[in-house]
Amino acid sequence: MRPGAGVVLGALGVLAFSMSLPATRVAVHTLDPWFVAFGRAVGAALLAWAYLRVTGAPRPTRDQWRRLSIVALGVVVGFPLFTSLALTTQTSAHGAVVVTVLPAMTAVFAVLRAGERPPPLFWIASAAGLALVLAFLAAGGSIRGTLAPADLFLLAAVVLCGLGYAEGGRLARELGGARTICWALLLSLPVTVPVTAVAAFVHRPQGGVAAWTGFGYLTVVSMFLGFFAWYAGLARGGIARVGQIQLAQPVLTLIWSAVLLGEAVTPGALVVAGAVLACVVLIQRTRSGATPARARGGSSSAGRPTPGGASSAGRDGAGHAGDVRVADEVS
Repeated sequence: MRPGAGVVLGALGVLAFSMSLPATRVAVHTLDPWFVAFGRAVGAALLAWAYLRVTGAPRPTRDQWRRLSIVALGVVVGFPLFTSLALTTQTSAHGAVVVTVLPAMTAVFAVLRAGERPPPLFWIASAAGLALVLAFLAAGGSIRGTLAPADLFLLAAVVLCGLGYAEGGRLARELGGARTICWALLLSLPVTVPVTAVAAFVHRPQGGVAAWTGFGYLTVVSMFLGFFAWYAGLARGGIARVGQIQLAQPVLTLIWSAVLLGEAVTPGALVVAGAVLACVVLIQRTRSGATPARARGGSSSAGRPTPGGASSAGRDGAGHAGDVRVADEVS
């Protein structure tokens, strides 16, 4: 484990992801949201196939394929689809405030997947962060008895992305950051290719330079290169520590939304974002002191080398390895 390298790689991943919502907002302005969500995954899968061929990566085991399906559900299908649908009617600045709870959701799934027993304060802080976001939506008129569809889409995106981040971070300790996202992209092709084809047939892709530039960024950076750094950072520095870097993502997204798109960032949005960030900091601190329980199934057995070349010994109940060698370097 190399915490210093993990922090640097995690910061690069967050920087890449912070542009995702503004780029999506630009792309779906003229392109069909279903085409944007699934088409970028198809394009990234082509890059992933080339990378795996060049590096000669071994195929994952049956258990790793199962866990890769969770990663694919969260970050290849779920988050891109629901954010694309939401940003057809909402601004990326609004989405950034809702996505502020993503670090907390990542920590929650890291706890659930690792089998830890966090103190009650952990869950209190998580609920407080979610309540603040819901209060922000209500004050902005988004909630009128029920959540608006765009806000439901954003909340669904956050839940699925948190799951994909946590599972991918654990799996990257065996496969490496690059191979984890590459195999997840290839695993998703039976879903992403047909949906992209149908979307392109129903709504012929026609967009200007800005729309295609946004689509290109989502394909190459948000869906591909950003995960090289992010998952490698989680594997090297630990999900709990590197996950804290996500605290900067909503703030960066608000800045990009204002500078690049000219969207209004209200003082209320900044206040809510800051308050939620405080809850997330508390969550991270309580999680660090959580009492680990016996891990439930999961990753490879101690001391048995994985196909990616990683070995683990002395893995504790929190899912952390006492001696972990990451399989591949970030290219």
